[in-house]
Amino acid sequence: MSEQRFKYGGQAVLEGVMMRGRRQATVVVRRADGSFARLDLPVPARGARWQQLPLLRGFAALIEAFTIGRKALDFSASVVAAEEDEHIHPLVQHLIFAVTLAIAIGIFVVLPSLVANFIGQMGAPVLLREVIEALINVSLAVAYIAAIGRIPDIGRVFGYHGAEHKVINAYEAGLPLTVESVRQCSRIHPRCGTSFLLAVALIGFLIFLSVAGLPVWQRIIARIVLIPLVAAVAFEAQQLAANYYHLPWVRWLLGPTLAAQYLTTREPDDDMIATAIAAFEPVLAADQLAEMQPAPLTDVVPGIVDTRPTL
Repeated sequence: MSEQRFKYGGQAVLEGVMMRGRRQATVVVRRADGSFARLDLPVPARGARWQQLPLLRGFAALIEAFTIGRKALDFSASVVAAEEDEHIHPLVQHLIFAVTLAIAIGIFVVLPSLVANFIGQMGAPVLLREVIEALINVSLAVAYIAAIGRIPDIGRVFGYHGAEHKVINAYEAGLPLTVESVRQCSRIHPRCGTSFLLAVALIGFLIFLSVAGLPVWQRIIARIVLIPLVAAVAFEAQQLAANYYHLPWVRWLLGPTLAAQYLTTREPDDDMIATAIAAFEPVLAADQLAEMQPAPLTDVVPGIVDTRPTL
């Protein structure tokens, strides 16, 4: 696979963007004075044979994306906290993550199952019960995203999300990585995490039918256990769809998942676009080098590199 065909990706963080390439991921966070804080993270090579196998490669990719994504979010939070003279202990961060994960499972797995089970006890057929549960799940997810999008800080994250998509779209279209050029690109991208979550919901509905006959609590536990399998299948489906995105019928099938991205992206301003470009350029440079060069550190926050805006 050539450098041009490599599927670059990224993630919005607090006041910044993380971009990921073959050799490294780079997080760039914009400070209030317009300067950038940057962190380079190595991307582990997938040399093991099992990491190249269908489904298993998707599972490996998701674990890698989760690990790098957590580090990127922690870094951006540390930069923002340093500017606001607030410091969150790492133990508190892990506790917040664990509580958030538990709440997410409760709201998006347990609650829909209990409601659907109640409807099933009233006489609804199993298939109808499963459809209702899936609809409740998707409705809760859409309502949650729409609600948090009204929070100003989250709205800015959605703006950086749009900037990340625009930069990737510009690169894949062969356009120059300038603010003026990137601005004209779409903020919608077929490999977006939002689309992935909807693919998880659809594929999960099909896979979860295999445990639909279990008692409610066994069914809930089985669904939690099957989440990695669902995510791996959704990853393969999304990658396949992205490879054939140029076909009109594929774009038509992806229409609902692409439309959902309008909830999690905003049209970015020029500063957001410049930040996304600043995160992408080191990733491209690293992929053109035989060896990565370690980035210098500053005394503000460990792992930060100071740069100026790329305009």
